[in-house]
Amino acid sequence: MSDEIMVIGHKNPDTDSICSAIAYAYLKNQISKTRHVAKRAGEINEETRYVLNKFSIAPPEYVSDVRTQVKDIHIKKTEGVDRTISLKKAWSIMKEHNVVTLPVTKHGRLEGVITTEDIAESYMDVYDSKILSTAHTKFKNIIETLDGKMIVGYEDEYCIEGKVLIAAANPDLMENYIEEKDIVILGNRYESQLCAIEMKAGCIVVCDGAPVSITIQSLARERGCTVISSPHDTYTVARLINQSMSISYFMTREDLVTFRTDEYIDDIKSVMAKKRFRDFPVLNKKGKYFGMMSRRNLLDAEKKKVIMVDHNEVSQAVDGLEEASVLEIIDHHRINTIQTLSPIVFRNQPLGCTATIVYQAFCETAIGIPEDIAGILCAAILSDTLMFRSPTCTAVDRFAAERLAEIAGIKVEQFAEEMFKAGSNLSQKSAEEIFYQDFKKFSIEGLTIGVGQISSMSTEELVEIKVKMKSYIQRAYQEHGVNMLYFMLTDILAESTEIICAGEEAEALLEDAFGIKIQDGSVVIKGMVSRKKQFIPSMMETITSR
Repeated sequence: MSDEIMVIGHKNPDTDSICSAIAYAYLKNQISKTRHVAKRAGEINEETRYVLNKFSIAPPEYVSDVRTQVKDIHIKKTEGVDRTISLKKAWSIMKEHNVVTLPVTKHGRLEGVITTEDIAESYMDVYDSKILSTAHTKFKNIIETLDGKMIVGYEDEYCIEGKVLIAAANPDLMENYIEEKDIVILGNRYESQLCAIEMKAGCIVVCDGAPVSITIQSLARERGCTVISSPHDTYTVARLINQSMSISYFMTREDLVTFRTDEYIDDIKSVMAKKRFRDFPVLNKKGKYFGMMSRRNLLDAEKKKVIMVDHNEVSQAVDGLEEASVLEIIDHHRINTIQTLSPIVFRNQPLGCTATIVYQAFCETAIGIPEDIAGILCAAILSDTLMFRSPTCTAVDRFAAERLAEIAGIKVEQFAEEMFKAGSNLSQKSAEEIFYQDFKKFSIEGLTIGVGQISSMSTEELVEIKVKMKSYIQRAYQEHGVNMLYFMLTDILAESTEIICAGEEAEALLEDAFGIKIQDGSVVIKGMVSRKKQFIPSMMETITSR
């Protein structure tokens, strides 16, 4: 069971979302004993990739869903057994480990399972005296089951012919029912032992630990008869000998119900409910045996623990968030739809960037900021505030960025130019890739609005992208099922944004919100660079006043 806490940003993450998650996870690991791990809920854009490469930081692992998975619950690490072991040995292992099901494996791969019910059936329902040979029982298993020892013969040979019988009669009568290759259970009577060998028995089992004479041993070797000595009496040997059969004869190998460690608990509950098995094998991602789980384990399933950064809306969050346990929210956006079952740490400040809040958290805890962490936090602030041009930018953001730049040993303007240039290299990307670089959904008065945005320092590049997006936006509108869809092409140097849209009321709403007239499916709004501070608030106000 994993005790880690995921620190994760929104879908279609931007530089702030990724870098703030990495930095906050680092900070939490310095002040908490619980392991915090940065994750991402979408693909990393070129700008963010440049920043992480610049400071030699590996991208966070991608997580598509935070519902509880099989790997998050307690899984019994019951060790796999070889299919050649005896029923008795399997039973002993079950008793020792207090389990009712044993996985049968070979080289880590699951071959089948053997249960206490299988063993009981073999003992209670099998009356065939030839079952040992039918099951191709190894002499080694017989010796082990009877606590015996090999007097004549080879442990690794198999019993493949004959029946099991007890030589309780005198030798004259024995001649009438002993057949070639039979396994004969007998006592210390020399005549009975001799008779069995002369009747071409395949094996004799001498009970009560009785000594076997040199003559009998010599004759047995000559006739190819195996001789086993057991300390148990005849009754006990007769009762135990069927337990020497290998589990391969009774184990279940077809139609096995298995689960993988990455499967979600919600998806396997219905499967478990339809099966009468008490335990189910679990396989890892490579298909190898991992452990055993039962229905009871589902009752103890713990929700995954999540810290949300740079968002607080379910529509923007990683899938399955409703099934997770949200511990903290660190954000600088409007407060909207998130709900929790218990009080949490919710830090929401009217700043230009979540990274600024993370910087403040470092300062409050007096934890030193490493150069690489300072570098990515500075990058996040420069990205979200468009190098202090955005109306969302505050004096606090600027101070934090400048201080972080000093720690990281970078020059703000030069680094920002390199970063934006890397992020603006969009001409070779498909319309879909560009669209999802920074896309969010917003719920306003029962309406759902999708808004994508890209920023570039090249006007020529934005013109090329606009052509791609005008032909793509209608398709995206149909796929998302939103009421309206907008795409913002922001020119960083010109501090302006061109907007294209799709949806029945999209153009009318845009014209009402900004007092402009759309021509040829798009409009340029001077001075607009921020989706959060300028575009969404105006749209919300217009919708609520209608």
